[in-house]
Amino acid sequence: MTQEVFRQIAVALDAGIVRTSGVHGGDVATAVRLDLDDGRRVFAKTSASVPPQHFTTEAAGLACLRRATGLGVPEVVAVSDEPPFLVLEWIETSGAAPDTEAALGRGLAELHRAGVTSFGRSDRRPTGSRGLPNDPCETWAEFYATQRLWPLSRLAQDTQSLSDRAIRDLNTVAGRLGELGGDPEPPACLHGDLWGGNRLVGLEGRNWLIDPAAHGGHREFDLAMMRLFGGFGAEAFAAYAEAFVLGEGWRERVALHQLAPLVVHAVKFGGSYPAAVERALSDYV
Repeated sequence: MTQEVFRQIAVALDAGIVRTSGVHGGDVATAVRLDLDDGRRVFAKTSASVPPQHFTTEAAGLACLRRATGLGVPEVVAVSDEPPFLVLEWIETSGAAPDTEAALGRGLAELHRAGVTSFGRSDRRPTGSRGLPNDPCETWAEFYATQRLWPLSRLAQDTQSLSDRAIRDLNTVAGRLGELGGDPEPPACLHGDLWGGNRLVGLEGRNWLIDPAAHGGHREFDLAMMRLFGGFGAEAFAAYAEAFVLGEGWRERVALHQLAPLVVHAVKFGGSYPAAVERALSDYV
């Protein structure tokens, strides 16, 4: 984080920065803890390589989540696109309480029930480090095909991240979503990037959601993302299912919803992810 960014943050907060400490985690931004001369402690992150309006888009997503769920969502203290930075309230982490996982499931069900006006985003802003589009769509099949799988297919082809066969199969699956996606559901308010690192456990075992790629989507997407990399207890899924019953056949659609994050990881990291994409596709072609 450059001195100019620190200076701009200090101006935005109307406070001096007396101490900085690096914070680990994430693959996009540089993150630090800032202690201020007015006694506050905040979290700040910046990056020179994020898509335009990345942090103001994230701030809007955090505000949307705060309105829709009782789960903890950090308050935005300051945000800027030029220079790019986001400052949030500091969350003191702690150990889980007996009810932490179940509370997460219930809170996530509350978030999804809140709903949004369309699949995608009304402001049309892209999300994520790859700037995936979020143009409003009337159906999940249209959204997942036109705003996720087809753009990711082109990106994977341009970067040679997937085999020609995998790209063909991905395009085929995108064209069959109407029959593969189960009964239609209204758009849910999604976190959009809910892996274990984007859930913090704070004092008294409270759940906090961070780093969203918030948009209107199919609620099974958040749950599939949670299963992809682990880090969530069985109690979370059980409490969710009790609070908001899942549609028939949801188990057969887990890999379908995991396709988008798997392709993103294949593009970003390579490694075993292209093979994981091919395994997921094999369930649907």
